[in-house]
Amino acid sequence: MNEFTGVQHCIILHCCPWISWISDVIVVVSPENTETMKTIIEKYGHKKVTVVKGGITRHRSIFNGLKVFAENEFSSHLLQKPEVVIIHDAVRPFVEEDIVAKVVMAAKEHGAAGAIRPLVSTVIASAADGCLDHSLERARYRASEMPQAFLFDTIYEAYQQCTDYDLDYGTECLHLVLKYCKTNAKLVEGTADLWKVTYKRDLYAADSIIKDNLSQQVCVTTNVKETLAQVGFLLPESLKSQIKVEAISQSLSKNDSHLQNIISGQCYNFVCVNDKRCAIQEIQELVDMLEKSNIPLLYPVVLISAHLDISENNYFSIGMEDLTMIKKFARETKKKNILVYGLLIQCKDPLLLQETVNSAAALIMALIKDRNPELIGQLLVA
Repeated sequence: MNEFTGVQHCIILHCCPWISWISDVIVVVSPENTETMKTIIEKYGHKKVTVVKGGITRHRSIFNGLKVFAENEFSSHLLQKPEVVIIHDAVRPFVEEDIVAKVVMAAKEHGAAGAIRPLVSTVIASAADGCLDHSLERARYRASEMPQAFLFDTIYEAYQQCTDYDLDYGTECLHLVLKYCKTNAKLVEGTADLWKVTYKRDLYAADSIIKDNLSQQVCVTTNVKETLAQVGFLLPESLKSQIKVEAISQSLSKNDSHLQNIISGQCYNFVCVNDKRCAIQEIQELVDMLEKSNIPLLYPVVLISAHLDISENNYFSIGMEDLTMIKKFARETKKKNILVYGLLIQCKDPLLLQETVNSAAALIMALIKDRNPELIGQLLVA
């Protein structure tokens, strides 16, 4: 039991359903995008989410989001009024639960709270002629960030009392509760991950951060003959220098509980090492487990089927029929947000075994970090 037990919270604007103590998530979007948002919510299995049409300004959109707890016209049914409401921007996608919890607890005590960050540039005011009028002392000021939290009755009263000018030109919720409810918000020092995705270049940075976050852990399942056990051991060891590794050294069916725990821990990378000519059945078992886990696949899962080949022949042990089957399977699983790749590890020379394994580990890490959907179903050779 945690400190939030018994207290109902709601979050507006940004979906954070992974925070268990949040009771409702209100997503406010432009009218033309409401159906698209509903499709996304259904696709990824989000629960406790209500979509609300936004207004023409920031404050009008937030007000619409609050009304689902008080006015029937904004929802098919009234949601239970929360004690605390959290307001967050969808353009700040990397908010952590810790900072959300801090602003909530501060709001419970003070009536309102918001995250802040130090200014990175000096703020200046220009005169009518375009010349410098004055500048602010940077050390005295802070940048107002999200999330912000409020006692519901306080923020709702502020919006009910504010003027059309406030709704059309204002941007700061903390100022509204100060102006209309005499509530001085507690300012909570935020973290660097509260930055906004504002410009096109920020999308590339966000994409890189997401991929990096998804590349922290890999589950390696090994189901090979005893003669290949050394390779099954060396591969996870080689990967450990670059990523956290969870290793399972038996067939998937014998480790359902262990693997389920790994999946529940939000692992998005899997390598299935086998010595079968084509291991579609084992890969399918893992895909089925991912689907049955009821964990929303918010990000693409990387699933690599690594085939060990120790034959002394110079031709591939995997034929065209097998390659075609892998490609077809990969196209189907892509629809489920699972990216399947093939990897052939040729262990023909015992003296080059470690070098071959290191090469395989490098290819695995490249696939995990890049998560390129265009390469699904391809067979890479180490």
